[in-house]
Amino acid sequence: MTSHVSPLAVGQVAPDFTLPDQNGVDVRLSELTAHKNVVLVFYPFAFSGICTGELDEIRDHLERFVSDDLQVLCISCDAMFSQRAWADLHGYFFPLLSDFWPHGEVTRSYGVFNQATGGAVRGTFLIGRDGLVHS
Repeated sequence: MTSHVSPLAVGQVAPDFTLPDQNGVDVRLSELTAHKNVVLVFYPFAFSGICTGELDEIRDHLERFVSDDLQVLCISCDAMFSQRAWADLHGYFFPLLSDFWPHGEVTRSYGVFNQATGGAVRGTFLIGRDGLVHS
């Protein structure tokens, strides 16, 4: 089975969503973009080597991703409890959002769901305060 993904393009409206973070706290995109720009980082799976390396980079250079005008949100289709264990293990103190149920709904709306694996393909989007995808 092959998976066709078509990520959102620059200038498109970013679909709003509410997802729980690794601590069970609901995070709503539109509440954040009312005050700052948001970097959405979609990653395939917690506890995988490449994804750990990518999120370690965010952790180690968090000042590039979190400020008064910028917030990073990392999203996968993993369950919240898996993300919590992974965050605790690696010291990820930024939001890891669970798109577990309905499975991959947000990931699909951003065009980065891999039907063959049931997870996200890697994708990064900058969502401006205007609610649009920026480059």
